Amino acid sequence: MRVSIDGDVCIGAGQCALTSPDVFTQDEDGFGTVLPGREEGGGALVRVAAHACPVRAITVHESGDQGVSGVGPA
Repeated sequence: MRVSIDGDVCIGAGQCALTSPDVFTQDEDGFGTVLPGREEGGGALVRVAAHACPVRAITVHESGDQGVSGVGPA
């Protein structure tokens, strides 16, 4: 799984960093970002964080897909 945040969409709500702090953080301006080296972050909390994002700025790319924004757990 690969995860990314669209910086043009993010409003800095911080739900990603609160939900999955091992993959996400907030930059000096308060906007969400993926921690360096964690772009291949996996696990259920990444999906929960994507679902919790109020503007769907997080995209989770599963193996072989085009990426789905705001994907929550199944």
